[in-house]
Amino acid sequence: MNAIWKRTSVRIYEDREVEADKIEKLLRAAMAAPSAGNQQPWEFFVVTNRNKLEELSKCSPYTGCAKNAPVAIVNCYKADALHPNFSKIDLSACSENILLEAVELGLGAVWLGIAPELQWMETAKRILDIPDNLEVFSIIPCGYPTKEAIQQDRFDETRIHYIR
Repeated sequence: MNAIWKRTSVRIYEDREVEADKIEKLLRAAMAAPSAGNQQPWEFFVVTNRNKLEELSKCSPYTGCAKNAPVAIVNCYKADALHPNFSKIDLSACSENILLEAVELGLGAVWLGIAPELQWMETAKRILDIPDNLEVFSIIPCGYPTKEAIQQDRFDETRIHYIR
């Protein structure tokens, strides 16, 4: 799976719209993720509105790059999910799928954590007028990268422990 070895956190994008069919492919990849008890607790808000992207860029000290992204996917989980303790794990899997599909589509993206910081979660929720039954998990700005980045080799044999 070459996307794993090409995926990097992309925070700078070309001034170019991401096509609707590519956004749909990102969302299809997200929804293909595994989830506890097949609960699929996710909901997605696709943001292309420049004013909303700028507001989202101020949700936390780390979300500034959302300002210049052509699109951001804000993924949320249902507060009343069947297995609520596993919802954030489920959303982590779908977020990774978005990042990997972005690489496959020639796009770049970055995972900006919002949960579990309640203030950041509430700020994003207010900006997008997200219903009370949903909790904001992360913001994933996405677009065409301005340059190709090289993934670091993070393999560390000392972190592997075989139990035989």
